[in-house]
Amino acid sequence: MTKTAVVILNWNGKSWLQKFLDTVVRFSSGEDASVWVADNGSTDGSVEWIEGNSPQTKIIRFTENNGFAGGYNQALEIIKAEYFVILNSDVEVTEGWLKPMIRFMDENPDVASCQPKIRSYYNRDYFEHAGAAGGYIDKYGFPFCRGRIFDSTEKDEGQYNDHTDIFWSSGACMMVRASHWEICGGFDSDFFAHMEEIDLCWRFHKAGFRVSFIPDSVVFHAGGGSLPYESEYKTYLNFRNNLLMLYKNLPQKNLRLTLFKRKILDGSAALHFLLKGKPRHFISIIKAHYHYYKCSKSLKSKRSDILKISKPDSVSQILDRSIVLDYWIKGRKTFSEINSKIK
Repeated sequence: MTKTAVVILNWNGKSWLQKFLDTVVRFSSGEDASVWVADNGSTDGSVEWIEGNSPQTKIIRFTENNGFAGGYNQALEIIKAEYFVILNSDVEVTEGWLKPMIRFMDENPDVASCQPKIRSYYNRDYFEHAGAAGGYIDKYGFPFCRGRIFDSTEKDEGQYNDHTDIFWSSGACMMVRASHWEICGGFDSDFFAHMEEIDLCWRFHKAGFRVSFIPDSVVFHAGGGSLPYESEYKTYLNFRNNLLMLYKNLPQKNLRLTLFKRKILDGSAALHFLLKGKPRHFISIIKAHYHYYKCSKSLKSKRSDILKISKPDSVSQILDRSIVLDYWIKGRKTFSEINSKIK
């Protein structure tokens, strides 16, 4: 059993593998690490290319697309390691990227997951949308990051070069302790894709574990490798999965009121899309809410399971107000302008 398994989930991402896999293999060697590609039923010749060009890479083949969440759940059941690194195929790693995260996890056994600094592959001095310097949520479940709030990303000028605990680590590149992954049940496969890492990290917190940011490790994320940022399906998944996550994890005393207010905010977002001439995104939000209601029975069961691993007063790093109002109404565009309200 290797200490660290770097696992790339692939679905028709041959072009990304051709671009980045060799660097992952080269810069992961010497760290008692193995590199795996779990293929989600690709039809673009991805597996054949790996077999012919990267013999060091271990391959797991699935016959169908199980989604991000389901694909990783199945892959990590097969792979044996102390730490898993969940890595998107459209990420360029840098020399020495693994060592700071492994060292930190070794020294902090209560940390369930950590992430590196994630900068933009195309605009390399700036943080990337999916993770930046560590993730948070507001009281209504809207995610944001140190270095990125909604569509505004900051230039990396060392302002977030501190080791710190965060609320969620990014599924673009996150290291997970295998034992804690098992305790908390891995990703929720019903999410398919998007928000599954935030949901998992919320469970980590509820179980009394920590999630951390490691600035000494840097990777570059291209973004949009699976679904384009403007995809209506991405809109659907984000809004649906956020509702699923809130229902599963919110404290009982806040559940009904928070969900009610969140639905009002979602209605405003849907109207915004409609007024901007994007009716398909409007419909995506309506579908998201419809399918959320259809999941009510299974959600109750999942919420009950989470309560079994939860410890009192274990969740932190949640903004105690609306990031939507802060950003769009009050004009607070950077993390430093709102972080005093994170508790």
